[in-house]
Amino acid sequence: MKEVPLKNFKIGQGHPLAVMSGPCVIESEALALETCDFLKDLFGSLGINFVYKSSYDKANRSSHSSFRGPGINEGLKILSKVKEKFNVPVITDIHSPEDAREAGKVCDILQIPAFLCRQTDLLIAAAETGAVINIKKGQFMAPWDMQNAVEKIRSAGNDKIILTDRGTCFGYNNLVSDMRAIPIMQKLGVPVCFDASHSVQLPGGHGTSSGGQREFIPTLAKAAIAAGCNCIFMESHPNPKEAKSDKDSVMPFSEMKSLFIVLKQIYQIVQSGN
Repeated sequence: MKEVPLKNFKIGQGHPLAVMSGPCVIESEALALETCDFLKDLFGSLGINFVYKSSYDKANRSSHSSFRGPGINEGLKILSKVKEKFNVPVITDIHSPEDAREAGKVCDILQIPAFLCRQTDLLIAAAETGAVINIKKGQFMAPWDMQNAVEKIRSAGNDKIILTDRGTCFGYNNLVSDMRAIPIMQKLGVPVCFDASHSVQLPGGHGTSSGGQREFIPTLAKAAIAAGCNCIFMESHPNPKEAKSDKDSVMPFSEMKSLFIVLKQIYQIVQSGN
C-alpha cells in the first residue's frame, strides 16, 4: 500500500493513526480558529496526527434554504488563516474543476464528495493541483469499482490518493457500513479512511434535512479501525445542537478524548499484528 505524505507525517500502513476532524461547514472565522485550536491540542496530547476539516460550501443539501457556508473566496481565506496559525494540514470539499484549481492553492487535501466520485473532469482537475486527493466512495458504489476513480487520478500524474468509505445505501433514508470495503479498497494500493460521521447519517431523514444516529459513531469507528483502516474522518463541533450542518452526526467535543483513547489502543493492536 502506498503511503500518503502530508506536512510532517504520513497516512498509511505502519504510520500512526490520523484523523480528519472539524465542523462540517465553516460557520465563521472565529469558530474555525477556536475549533482548530481545541482539536490540535487534543490530538497532539494523544499522539494522533491531525488534519483540520471544514467546508466552504456544502453543495449537497436536502433543501435550498439550508446553510451552505461562506463560499469559496471567504472560505479559503479562513482555511488559509487556520493553516498558517496552527501549522496543520487542511482538507475541504470541492464540487467543480474551477473549485479544485482554487482550493488546491490552499488545501493540503482536496475531498471529492461521494456523489461526485465518478465525475471525471472534477477528478482530473483535482489531481492536476498536486494536492492529496481524498475520494469518498459513493453510497451507490461497490468498493472494487473505486479502481476507476483511482486510475483517473493516477492518469493525471498524481499518486497521492486516499479512499474513504462513508456507508452504502440500504433502503430509503438509511445507510449501512460493510467493513469488507476497507481491505478491498486497500488492495487498490491506497490508504483507506473511514467516515464515522456520514456513515451514521439518515439521508433526507427529516424531509428538508438529513437525520443521523450519533450514538453509533463510536461503534462504527471502533469496527473500522479493527478492520484495518488507516485514518478516521469524524466531523466534530463544540455544540452539535447549534451546528449549521449535519448536527445529528457530528461528534461533540466533550466526548472526543475518551473515544480516541480507545480508538488509538485498537489501532495499535491491529498495527502490531501486521
